[in-house]
Amino acid sequence: MMLVWPLLVQAEDGARVQPPFLFLVLLPVVLAVVVAELSEGGLDARALAVLGVLTAVNAVLRGMGAGVAGLELVFFLLILAGRVFGPGFGFVLGALSLFAGALLTAGVGPWLPYQMLVAAWVGLGAGLLPRRVLGRPVTGRWEIALLATYGVVAAYVYGLLLNLQGWPYLLGIGIPGVDGEGLMFVPGDPLHENLGRFLVYTLVTSTTSWDTGRAITTALAVVLLGPSVLVVLRRAARRARVVRA
Repeated sequence: MMLVWPLLVQAEDGARVQPPFLFLVLLPVVLAVVVAELSEGGLDARALAVLGVLTAVNAVLRGMGAGVAGLELVFFLLILAGRVFGPGFGFVLGALSLFAGALLTAGVGPWLPYQMLVAAWVGLGAGLLPRRVLGRPVTGRWEIALLATYGVVAAYVYGLLLNLQGWPYLLGIGIPGVDGEGLMFVPGDPLHENLGRFLVYTLVTSTTSWDTGRAITTALAVVLLGPSVLVVLRRAARRARVVRA
């Protein structure tokens, strides 16, 4: 609801629409969910140490890649860790990685809770990917192909959802050769009209550039680094206790 509420709101022409005040507490709520996951006994001390190391590494990777033509190095490690340690671990790692990365890059703002939550969903989804298909374990090249494909899909979905978060607040969109007024959010317009404008907006401004760069970077990192990183993570997983959700 925190992402799609503008599409469902009803407003008169010319009315000013403000986000519900409930969303002002999104960041502490997301952090509370993370703390609950950590404190319910699903991770032992070694798993927490692994979580801390991976969060720090991802925070540094985000500082190296964020904002440069869509090059994003955070998601490949997030996907691999979610695959190895499970959906609960992936959810926590996604939220903490974006939070720590924002602190390092001075990227704290109203968009941060959305970034944390969607990144947490990316880690969660990686942990929920099938481990067996038709009764056979997914390993080796098939596993890398599965993770790379998921990385591409997750990269586009991440960009789509974050665009939905910021798009209603844009007052004007300056794109050469494109009618900016036709891409703006109109409070109170029918759902299908606003959704159609949003899809065109995200296609023009994000899908073919930032999201594609993120997808290519993630897929290449999984293919090139995935096999060796998975070995290291699984070696650490054997020494740590993680109760999968």
